[in-house]
Amino acid sequence: MAGRIRDEDIATVRERAAIDDVVSAYVTLRGAGGGSQKGLCPFHDEKTPSFTVTPARQYFHCFGCGQGGDVFTFLQQIEGLSFVEAAEKLAARFGVELRYTEGGPRSGGDHGQRQRLVEANRLAQQFYAAQLAESAEAVPGRQFLAERGFDRDVADRFGVGFAPRSGEALLRHLRGRDVRDDDLVAAGLVGRSSRGLYDRFRGRLLWPIRELSGEVVGFGARRLFDDDRIDAKYLNTAESPLYKKSHLLYGVDLARREIARAGQAVVVEGYTDVMACHLAGVPTAVATCGTAFGADHVRVLRRLLLDHDEFRGEVIFTFDGDEAGQRAALKAFDGDQQFVAQTYVAVEPGGMDPCDLRLQHGDAAVRELVASRVPLYRFVLRNVVDRYDLERADGRIDAVRAAASLVASVRDRSKVDAFARELAGMVGVDPDDVRGAVRHASRQRQPARRPAVGDRNAQVVQGEALPPDTPSVGDPRFTDEREALKAVVQHPQLVPDPPGLDATDFHHPLLQAVWTAVAAAPLPRGAEAGWFDGVRERAGDATASVLSRLAVEPLRTAGEPDARLVAALLARLQELTAARRIEEIKSRLQRTNPVEQASDYNRMFGELVALEQHRRQLRERAIGSIG
Repeated sequence: MAGRIRDEDIATVRERAAIDDVVSAYVTLRGAGGGSQKGLCPFHDEKTPSFTVTPARQYFHCFGCGQGGDVFTFLQQIEGLSFVEAAEKLAARFGVELRYTEGGPRSGGDHGQRQRLVEANRLAQQFYAAQLAESAEAVPGRQFLAERGFDRDVADRFGVGFAPRSGEALLRHLRGRDVRDDDLVAAGLVGRSSRGLYDRFRGRLLWPIRELSGEVVGFGARRLFDDDRIDAKYLNTAESPLYKKSHLLYGVDLARREIARAGQAVVVEGYTDVMACHLAGVPTAVATCGTAFGADHVRVLRRLLLDHDEFRGEVIFTFDGDEAGQRAALKAFDGDQQFVAQTYVAVEPGGMDPCDLRLQHGDAAVRELVASRVPLYRFVLRNVVDRYDLERADGRIDAVRAAASLVASVRDRSKVDAFARELAGMVGVDPDDVRGAVRHASRQRQPARRPAVGDRNAQVVQGEALPPDTPSVGDPRFTDEREALKAVVQHPQLVPDPPGLDATDFHHPLLQAVWTAVAAAPLPRGAEAGWFDGVRERAGDATASVLSRLAVEPLRTAGEPDARLVAALLARLQELTAARRIEEIKSRLQRTNPVEQASDYNRMFGELVALEQHRRQLRERAIGSIG
């Protein structure tokens, strides 16, 4: 086995792997001033963006949940990788050849499991695509696509492929590429029975399922032949270390930038519908992968839409008008409460899906379908009301009761009355009767309890447990301590030498621990990339959240910080320490007899005079530079 990755190669990866470039594959970021960018945190649910990336310092921090770190930390947390796997993935992307302490780059077979599975899927996709393009056996697959208006160029664009009917074609091909049998099984490409290994997909048309980053993590396979031993029309990759169907959306790798740009996501039901929408001029279309649209899909789209109170996008569902489509709409309405974006439904009156609609009526018809969307709540209300006989009084009462709970669940309370009036018009009853039913339904609803969001105080600092009542680092009492440490962490080259601070200037234990880590090594006098890494290592895991916050939170000043400002921030902290010492001495002087304890009294008085003078000097340095 090869040893650890060399430190200089890690530093090269960190230098080349721009954190905003890496993060933006998973989260839509927008400028937040001061060189920072903001988006919705991928690590917890939030309505207002608190996830901040600062490219100049190659760091991220969420002010809601406290997660933070560098580009390696982000990739580890978002994809569940080890540090080595994250480093290898970034190195491959940014063209860095890694060396290991035992000498020489290690071969692909020594990579972490995740990278091996990604590579196996990549090779499988290439194999399947080549089979579709060249194999005589794949004629039914090519015909299937042609009948739906997709030629070879379109198939290549979406990476569509064909799995040979032989039970071992892919297995033999990937063995020839030195892919391990165990990895083929783990990736869901190959199955294992008492007779040995066999290709999981046989005689089927395949669509590669990709992550936001563009990596192939699985496949969706459509049945082509009547004698297929598996009856299911669609067969998807089984859950694996890579493939988590509840987190994946087909086409999201192609649509993510347009979703962010347009503030719109169109959720369709099938792979060919995604293809048809993209070709027809609706490049924001995505589809689930063999599962219903759920909460994890909501979170993916919210991050891409930058879905929050100040920027409201829209999510459009294209359900069939049949009973199954109505059930899907009701399920989507449950998830609607997780969006800030307005949710809509686009239903083709004749029941055609986007693929059929494009084939029969052209690209413009698909665009018109999306443009003719109606609010999801209205679609759902209509479907609920239509279940009842409105010609009967009891039918009208039942319809109001059933629909009132939906109106009561609407997130935007300012719209409830308007929805109640609309429901009254649908059913044909007095609006006051509907309002009463909605109020009753509201009282029946039990609001979900949400945990309070704040800074995560580490439980242990330097081996000692923090008291449970330790205040948050964000408490206003520690503002000056935070500002001074932010200046040191973000602009160490501007800090005076010596800085004039010590651990007693900090009263929050986590801030004190950060300063101790800073003071343990000389401050850099220039652009020294490894200095901050050293601070992070010395500070340890206990202060990781605090340190990431200090690295990305802007200083409270206008313009670019300079040496004078940094000196003033440090002086302000020293002034506060001097003020506390002055108060201590004054208190002791009041308790000291100037006659009986003349020596102690005179000594303390002299110290008080010196401290007062020192405090005035510090204040003069601080005034005018801190906002």
